[in-house]
Amino acid sequence: MPDHTIFSDPKLDADTLEVLKKGVAPHRLILPEKVASSVLSQAEADPAFVEADIAFGQPLIESIKASSKLKWIHLSTAGFTRYDTPEFRAYAKEKGLVVTNSSGVYAYACAEHVFSFMLAQARNLPASLALRVPNGHPEWTALRNSYRPLRGQQVLILGFGGIATPLVKMLAPFDMDVVAMRRTPRGDEGVRVVTPAEVDGVLATADHVINILPDNAESVGYFNAARFASMKPGSAFYNIGRGTTVDQDALYETLKSGHLGAAWLDVTVPEPLADDHPLWTLDNCHITPHTAGGHGNESLTLVNHFLGNLRRYVNGEPLVDRIM
Repeated sequence: MPDHTIFSDPKLDADTLEVLKKGVAPHRLILPEKVASSVLSQAEADPAFVEADIAFGQPLIESIKASSKLKWIHLSTAGFTRYDTPEFRAYAKEKGLVVTNSSGVYAYACAEHVFSFMLAQARNLPASLALRVPNGHPEWTALRNSYRPLRGQQVLILGFGGIATPLVKMLAPFDMDVVAMRRTPRGDEGVRVVTPAEVDGVLATADHVINILPDNAESVGYFNAARFASMKPGSAFYNIGRGTTVDQDALYETLKSGHLGAAWLDVTVPEPLADDHPLWTLDNCHITPHTAGGHGNESLTLVNHFLGNLRRYVNGEPLVDRIM
């Protein structure tokens, strides 16, 4: 008899689904009638969910609360906004419900994405790729003079976690002054850490401000007109966290005025932005469509991450990426 019943709703290709089926054996696997359309979305409620003691994917809050057997939820995303509420945290604590996420699946790719943003900003790639003039032309000379090497510049990272850890390693060869904001410093960050109360002072000196804040009650609209005004003139802003953390009207105004040198965004509200949104009209605003965490064989990496945690769970070992 299987020890556990696992409900899985992520959308997987046939080969990856076979890996999941073999990997969970001898435990029982339940698949919904309708899977989620992507790892970021929730599937519809399924009556078979109440049979599971383990859920892999994006289960509905209502389904979780209707279950008397559920013991562990492994989310198929790094973000967990819909579960990150005082009410759900209290519920999980009361029920002894363990919750993990898939931060480790997407962290390195997200770090590479924001690092590529920074390199593109330093080398002014948007203008460089668009310019077609001969060597020695005044525009050619101006373009070369616009490059700002990363070496020696200051970068402020807001939200030190799975993405920031590999990003700091990527930045190490450039001898940058890396500062990180963390609510509760642990001492193992390897960079100078400031608390939220101290961060505004660093905004005034940072050449690059990287936003990796999650979406919660404290972070909504965190980057507002006042914070953008306090940033160093000509600095670059990057958002790899959540679009809700930024007042996009304020961002537009500060970019249009030239106070901020550039913005590089992988997340917005809504996604995608409407074609007539003013941010699209700015040459110094660059937007990718929430693809930072994407990589080849992403679904397979996701499944293997879950299977690794399943082995730990069965063996009574500490789980990776535990959030509750």
